[in-house]
Amino acid sequence: MKDFETAEEFLAAFPQWEKELKKLHKILKDSRLVETIKWGAPVYTTKDGKNIVGLAAFKSYVGLWFYQGALLRDPAKKLVTAEDGNAKAMMQWRFRTLKEVDVNVKLVKVYIKEAIANSKDGKEIKPVKKAPLKIPAELKEALDKNKGAKAGYDKLTTFKKREYCDFIIEAKREATKANRLKKILPMLKKGIGLHDKYRK
Repeated sequence: MKDFETAEEFLAAFPQWEKELKKLHKILKDSRLVETIKWGAPVYTTKDGKNIVGLAAFKSYVGLWFYQGALLRDPAKKLVTAEDGNAKAMMQWRFRTLKEVDVNVKLVKVYIKEAIANSKDGKEIKPVKKAPLKIPAELKEALDKNKGAKAGYDKLTTFKKREYCDFIIEAKREATKANRLKKILPMLKKGIGLHDKYRK
């Protein structure tokens, strides 16, 4: 995913979602939160730097990430859990049309207001610390034999390295592990994450 310097650059990168993103961006700008860029996307924080909500764009929808969304009451049942299943606090509200955004403007503002109030009250779900990363023997051996793949792997974030490790560990049969290694080595040579194509 490309790193953007400003929210405007982020919006311009998704012309297919121009109207939806502009509408959501305006709501966020009006919330008086501080606009910043984190993890390649606009994130809106309190003045003391606590993440409240982020803007996201994917192939089939745009969305708002509520960093402590699991604490929101969500009376309209709009929120879904983070896709990776690891972020217990984070929840997302997805929009697939401009009409979906338009009819929910007031409700979005209510959710943002509640998220800000929760932050001010010190309500927070703290992330669970993961065990140290352990590379499975099969992957380690393959990386030792393939310098290009090892160089790509070494440049990845810990989160993306863990995805590759889990992908191999979860295979029950040796043949499946071998097939998975064959699939991922070209990806590692390019330095891309296992699920990067779904994150665009």
